[in-house]
Amino acid sequence: MLLDDELLRVMVRRHPQARRLTLRVRATSRDVTLTAPPHVALSFARAFVERHREWVRVRLVRLPEAVPFADGAVIPLRGEPHRITHRPDARGTVWIEPAVRGMPTLCVAGEAPYMARRVQDFLKKEARRDLAAAVKHYTQALGVEVGRLTLRDTASRWGSCSARGDLSFSWRLILAPAFVLDYLAAHEVAHRLEMNHGVRFWRLVEQVCPNRKEAEAWLRRHGSELHRYGEG
Repeated sequence: MLLDDELLRVMVRRHPQARRLTLRVRATSRDVTLTAPPHVALSFARAFVERHREWVRVRLVRLPEAVPFADGAVIPLRGEPHRITHRPDARGTVWIEPAVRGMPTLCVAGEAPYMARRVQDFLKKEARRDLAAAVKHYTQALGVEVGRLTLRDTASRWGSCSARGDLSFSWRLILAPAFVLDYLAAHEVAHRLEMNHGVRFWRLVEQVCPNRKEAEAWLRRHGSELHRYGEG
């Protein structure tokens, strides 16, 4: 599809349970998906997209601007803005320098083509450390055990707990304020006692994490913005 003189690719997803055509613009990956029933002809689907060209354009325009992990970019770390600064001649990988005037600096050594990967690796390492500490705290508070802790870059879920007790979290939680990451750790650990979202589950969460509602409100308002930073 041509949009403002640029070619926009639309992914067609056929779903056996779909009853009608639906368009979706995803903020996380900044792309467009058309879900269609199996029997719908591709020509009909293409015409449907063309009829909704303006709808797609408006929603793409409304998406927050992407922020790459590049020299000069400002990204949040535990909810606090940090400016990425390239230090090509320095030794090491990535480190934080406290604010003197303005905001703290996220310094990145090495060659420019590797900056984005080094920043992302650093953020994942920080996320794993914070999440491991929070999970340990809540397993002790609730008297449970958990399995492996895995980091992912999920678009629709911030965390999950398997029936075996393995926990998975989005590494992007390190970009959010600390109380948000802390709440997600409490939420998933509580599933070791209640594998549901019933009354007893929420009572457990609020028993150990009084900031639950504040964290949920923050995620509703700002969660999608965390996907604008770095690679999708």
